[in-house]
Amino acid sequence: MMSVWLGQIASVIRLEMKKTFLSKRGLWVYLLALAPVAITTIHSLVELTQLERRRTLAAVRPVSADVLASIQPGMSLDEVVARAGEPHVRFEAPRRRGGNYQYTDGRDLYWFDYFDGTVRRISVVKRDTVQQDTLIFASIFQFFFLRLVIFFGCVGVFTNLFRGELLDKSLHYYLLTPLRREILVIGKYLAGLMATTVIFTTSAALQLWTLSWHFDKSEIASYLDGPGWNHAFAYLGVTVLACVGYGSVFLAAGLLFKNPIIPAAAVEVWESLNIFLPAALKKFSVIFYLQSLCPIVASPDPNMNRFLKLLINAAEPVSAPVAIIGLSIVTIAVLALAGRLARGLEINYSTD
Repeated sequence: MMSVWLGQIASVIRLEMKKTFLSKRGLWVYLLALAPVAITTIHSLVELTQLERRRTLAAVRPVSADVLASIQPGMSLDEVVARAGEPHVRFEAPRRRGGNYQYTDGRDLYWFDYFDGTVRRISVVKRDTVQQDTLIFASIFQFFFLRLVIFFGCVGVFTNLFRGELLDKSLHYYLLTPLRREILVIGKYLAGLMATTVIFTTSAALQLWTLSWHFDKSEIASYLDGPGWNHAFAYLGVTVLACVGYGSVFLAAGLLFKNPIIPAAAVEVWESLNIFLPAALKKFSVIFYLQSLCPIVASPDPNMNRFLKLLINAAEPVSAPVAIIGLSIVTIAVLALAGRLARGLEINYSTD
């Protein structure tokens, strides 16, 4: 019997794969998955453009970082020029008796704001490091990719596994076959899981790749020889688990509600409010366990309003085995519920 069930599951997956990957209703999921890739690509292109400009300026009038670091507030412009030479970029505001001199060592940008011929303030815009970009990626991944992109992507894919067939008036073909409803649920779920896993792990991999464009090969090699590969595989694993957890929830929602947008909105509100919940309540959400598995936990904006900071309570992340087992138990329970719901599924296209 088990071999028969496995064969039926494989048949359902085979039938569903084309519909899942090429469904017109799901084309927006691909665009959604490309959104964070666009963010990381733009970031790298901006960094590359700025770095090329700094290197060009430094090649015309070389100046070392040590010389620029030796300039202190209170120095006159003549002293600045005597040490570092003519500025690479000069901005003057005669009416305000001020302006700024800009220098670069080919990597970092130094701003010397002056007033009445005296340096008043020094600003240094440093080139991004791999460590800084790992924090940038952690923020994009946890606050945008997990909470919005994968979440709504799973809404689009998994709720349509049954609701889409009802709208197309084709679900009865499955129900007329000698096929257990639970097998149908499992087959459709696995097909949706395969599709979302491919789409969103590809998106995560592209984000990591495009984010590394503006670094030298030696910098990337050094990072990968350190924690880099572990971080990359951890993010891909979390992406898969997010599809596993959210997929089961929205498959069940597609069976339980005629309009699954309502439960999806309710779950999204709960997941979004997780950061503001007391530590005990944080553990009753999928995002808490996903964040526990992330190699770097992104912190909220340090410039956040003090009142909001008071609302944010840190909860101790659970261990990886606990997080994985917890998500697995929830997924199995929700799929069991979906199987029971599918048993009572009746077709009435005039009302659905």
